[in-house]
Parts: sequence; C-alpha cells; structure tokens
Amino acid sequence: MNLFTPKECAANYAAAGAAKTRMPLTKLFLLAVLAGFFIAMGGAVTNTAAHTIGNVGVARIVCGLLFPFGLAMVVLTGAELFTGNTLITISVLDGQASVAGMLRNWGVVYLGNTVGAMLTAAGCAFGGQLNYSGGQLAVFTMKLAAGKCALPMGNAIILGILCNVLVTAGVLLSLSAKDLTGRVVGAYLPVAFFVICGFEHCIANLYYIPAGLFAKTIPAYAALVDEAGIDLMALTWGNFLLRNLLPVTVGNIIGGTAMGALYWYCHGRKEA
Repeated sequence: MNLFTPKECAANYAAAGAAKTRMPLTKLFLLAVLAGFFIAMGGAVTNTAAHTIGNVGVARIVCGLLFPFGLAMVVLTGAELFTGNTLITISVLDGQASVAGMLRNWGVVYLGNTVGAMLTAAGCAFGGQLNYSGGQLAVFTMKLAAGKCALPMGNAIILGILCNVLVTAGVLLSLSAKDLTGRVVGAYLPVAFFVICGFEHCIANLYYIPAGLFAKTIPAYAALVDEAGIDLMALTWGNFLLRNLLPVTVGNIIGGTAMGALYWYCHGRKEA
C-alpha cells in the first residue's frame, strides 16, 4: 500500500512528536520562524488574489485554493507549526513525551511562528507589496484585519476550534501518505475547507492583522481608507491581542488537542 494505516500513522506521530519535544532550542526556533513565514505567505497570496473580487463566495474559493500550500510547505520542509504541534498530545498520551516537553515545544514554536509571520507582515506593509490596485490591496488588508479584531470572543474560540480540527486532520492525512502527491493532497483539502469557511487560525492571524495594523500607520494607505469611509476603530493592537489572538489560540489548542486525543484513543491506544 502507498499509505500508512491509521494505527501506523498514530504510532509514527507518537514517535515524531516525542522527538519534537527534545529538539535543540535554536533548531526548533528557526524551524518555527520558517513555518511562520510559510503560513504568512499563504495569507499574503490570498489577500493579493482576492482583494478585487466582489463576490464573497468566489473570493473564499480562490483563497481556499491558494492558502493550503502554506501548510504543505511546512510539512514537506519539516518546519515547526504551533497549530499542528497540538498533536503532540498523541505522544504524551502514548507515554513517549511529557507534558513539560510538549509545553516547551509549544512556547518556543509559538514565539518563532510569531516572529516569522510578523516580519512577513512588516515586509509586505512597509516594502510596498500592498500597493497593488493603487493601494486597494492595503485597504482590503486593513478592512479584513478590522473585521477579525471585531469578532466576539465566543465566536473567535469556536471558529478557532473548528479551524484546528481541520488543520490537524490535514497534518495526519499528510503523514498517512508515503509519496509527495499524497502528502500534499492530504494537507491540502482540510485546510482548503477551513479557509473557505472562514475559520480562525492564530498563526495566520499573526500575518493578517499585523499587516493591517502596519498599513494603518502609512499615511497614503490611511488616506485611502478615509476616502472609502471604512471604519477602522476596531483595528488596534489591544483588540488584536485580547479579542482575536488570545481566544483564537485557545480555540486552536482545544481543537488540536481534542483531535490528537481522539486519534490516539481510536488508533494508538494499546488494548488491554
């Protein structure tokens, strides 16, 4: 067969997740920065592709077709992504890793993902990438970021849960394959679903919202927003951190760890 069975996949991830908890800090951090960059580029390309599309359904489909290649690059390069690493619960439940080791991985990887994503956001905002369509890409970026900052906290948590159930499913499907095509397709479809549905991913939001916040500080872009009469009152660093990033991160952890626990219980647990 060209696939690992679910039981084999659970065993493979239990060992791989345990190795993640023992990885040297410098290597772990650098691989996390790389993953943050890949996910941020998924955000940059979807904003660029969709910013002139008026039909919401078409725009979401375009985003869904493009964004998943970010996760595919993460998986294929061995980069470290926080949302995917919530699956280390499989290793913990299997007795191959400790809770402390898992939390060490999460902390370092979250920091590295943040650095990679926010540096990409700054590069796009201050490097002129948002100049497309006479600056309308910048307007779109700021409007999208403001909408994310205005999410009710309960909604942000639920959308975060739904998102990371699909992201971790994509990771597991990718690791179930033994060839390049299977791994890419496995990662692709669940992530396309979450993007089209508009679920919330904390690392992607470390690009989407800071890009809007950085663009807001550029006078030419701010003038375009004023001309369009768009309300950016919700687009603040405080709202970003407290109303979006925090609840979405909590939701992502709940969704990912629940998926990991379910997968281990059904396929990795040793029967008495």
